[in-house]
Amino acid sequence: MNITILANRDVASNFAINLLLPRLNKHHLTIFLSTKVGKQTNKPTALLELAFYEQELFNQVLSPKINAQHSEQTGFKTFEQLHDIVDGGVRELNNINTEEGFNLFNSSQPDLVISIRYGVIIKYNVINVPRNGVINLHSGILPDYRGVMATFWAMYKKEQRIGMTLHYISDGTIDTGRVIDKSSIDVNYQKSYLWHVLELYKEGTQLIINVVNKINQNLTITSSAQEEGGDYYTFPTTAEIETFINAGNSIISELEVNEFINQYYCFNVKLSELTQPEQ
Repeated sequence: MNITILANRDVASNFAINLLLPRLNKHHLTIFLSTKVGKQTNKPTALLELAFYEQELFNQVLSPKINAQHSEQTGFKTFEQLHDIVDGGVRELNNINTEEGFNLFNSSQPDLVISIRYGVIIKYNVINVPRNGVINLHSGILPDYRGVMATFWAMYKKEQRIGMTLHYISDGTIDTGRVIDKSSIDVNYQKSYLWHVLELYKEGTQLIINVVNKINQNLTITSSAQEEGGDYYTFPTTAEIETFINAGNSIISELEVNEFINQYYCFNVKLSELTQPEQ
């Protein structure tokens, strides 16, 4: 089966793809990446710092060092390394709804499209291409937490469990499609927001594998319309982030990020060393 993955160029998407890859190795994969999620400008300082850890640190600092290790690197793969091992390669695609972007997407001839943190709203021309549809892994429980940073808002509201929802994208709206399945984990308020985002993908990616396996076996994918209600969330304001932190929460923990990099990318160096300029 031809599977096209639409993801974002950030560490969480990379982590999710690496979790999926061994279980999709019998399929022809193509990966297209957006370079950001959302259009907000003048973000609070805490969100700029989050973006650094999610994107710049991983793409501009960590990945080149991992790539330089070549055959010595045994952990999860960077996007550049994935490009060399994925049949259809890894390419940037921010203009998927234009004629040029659609043609590039359509060249992958997808039977199934998997969306993970993709930063562009997908329109009908894209949705109508794959015969098995477009499925999106949303890091929030639908319909309660639509929109961006759903995990933050669930923690902000002191939920005891947070989760992911796998749903169809059937039109140009956001997080409204029929629900296929959900997964959830306990919240550990001793851990940061980013730790929870990454932790969710361990079980969340299994939801995708379940769908792929059912398609392989010609089984029906059951889904249900979302219940009424729920809220749509945007990026938090500085005041809302302050409330979150004053409640004893954290957005990022450098120690947690360091442990994550060491464990999954087998890159045993302190982040403070990674961000120091070359001598």
